[in-house]
Amino acid sequence: MLDFKNKKVTVMGLGLHGGGVSVAKFLAKKGAKVTVTDLKTKTQLEPSIKKLKRFKIKYVLGKHNKSDFKNPDMIIQNPGVPGNSEYLKIARQHNIPIETDLTLFFKLCPSQEIIGITGTKGKSTTTKLIHEIIRKYKSDAVIGGNIRISPLESLSKIKPDTPVVLELSSWQLEGLGKYKLSPRYAVVTNILRDHLNTYNGPVAYRQAKELIFKNQAVNDFLVLNKDNQETKQMAKRVKSNLYWFSKKNLNKTEKGCYVKKDWIIIKDKIERQLLNIKNIKLQGEHNLANVLAACTLTYVFGLPFELIAKTVKGFKGIEGRLQLIRQHQGIKYYNDTTATAPDAVIAALNSFEKPVVLLAGGTDKKLEFKQLARAIKKQVKALILFEGTATDKLIKELNKIKFDKTLIIVDSMREAFSQAKYILESGDIFLLSPGAASFGLFVNEFDRGEQFNKQVKKLS
Repeated sequence: MLDFKNKKVTVMGLGLHGGGVSVAKFLAKKGAKVTVTDLKTKTQLEPSIKKLKRFKIKYVLGKHNKSDFKNPDMIIQNPGVPGNSEYLKIARQHNIPIETDLTLFFKLCPSQEIIGITGTKGKSTTTKLIHEIIRKYKSDAVIGGNIRISPLESLSKIKPDTPVVLELSSWQLEGLGKYKLSPRYAVVTNILRDHLNTYNGPVAYRQAKELIFKNQAVNDFLVLNKDNQETKQMAKRVKSNLYWFSKKNLNKTEKGCYVKKDWIIIKDKIERQLLNIKNIKLQGEHNLANVLAACTLTYVFGLPFELIAKTVKGFKGIEGRLQLIRQHQGIKYYNDTTATAPDAVIAALNSFEKPVVLLAGGTDKKLEFKQLARAIKKQVKALILFEGTATDKLIKELNKIKFDKTLIIVDSMREAFSQAKYILESGDIFLLSPGAASFGLFVNEFDRGEQFNKQVKKLS
């Protein structure tokens, strides 16, 4: 068991999403001597610092000191801190262990019933739905990970049989991979082109995602998407029990979940109908895939059919994922702020048959916008774009295919709404689905979504 009493710990990256706060709080409660260091200033980090005011913590803000990486007993690397950081190199040179909140959690968690969900898109919705289903069966089920909740917050309540549902980003998986840690149950929703500003090509990105099952044992379980080329190819590297989900079909030897004549079918030793897809409240083909992933995993986890079906029928989705915020004067306002890659915007557009006024754009992540430009030309009535490097790339692609509808560039959410009122008519969809990062105009994607919601609620 790790002992933190009087140990010197440097927490690198406090951030504003809650993970840094949670790990700093956890360590302080355990009696560690905590130093929090972040390149952001005290003013920028004020909301996070306020949450830690009752703890004795040393802060080094607006910079990093090399001394904080030469002599502590442990470094905590938080999301957003690149693995090739010069300060982490100093720590490695001095043989100082580098952990994350997730590696600490895996090492300290008394339960083996850990479920990990990763993928480019759909992981948050799938994580939330899996947790909802399991929580109906076992009320102490814990949720955490990449959804702005550190599982360390729930560690003291976890028993040996407590189910733990974790959304895992590629960065978090890299931390786990260093210690050869994988969850007993794992799901990969899909692999699409994303984060190429961080990874040296799509192969490196896929390999990071594969860490979710790389260190699984033969009696563990993995759920993969049969309809996604990248996840299909992962199968040859799997040593655990493999189950598939598909919107199409499974072959004779494959186990898992698929759709047949509007029915979700669970296929194992026999085939059984689970529920009719017409009873699902979530909108869009991509959300059907998320439902199939959740159904497969919870079946593998051993939950009753009736419970799975009933929970799926009542599930309305989560904040910032193609979320209907309001209908006002015949116009529906949808928040899809977590669509930070072009493929995610295409999936959102494919969810609607009515005219869409799309609010998109922002900062590029070295992604390709050709397919998105084609989808916009075909499905969008008017386009409002936040200024940024992704917007510049998208406009170039739109010009190549002679996009001739209304196109407006804005520099704030307020301006986006003031322009939209001249375009929107009853029956339209106003969709925030950026296809890009939020740097510059917003604190992060959640801030962007909250600003959208505020503007919608102001409408009168």
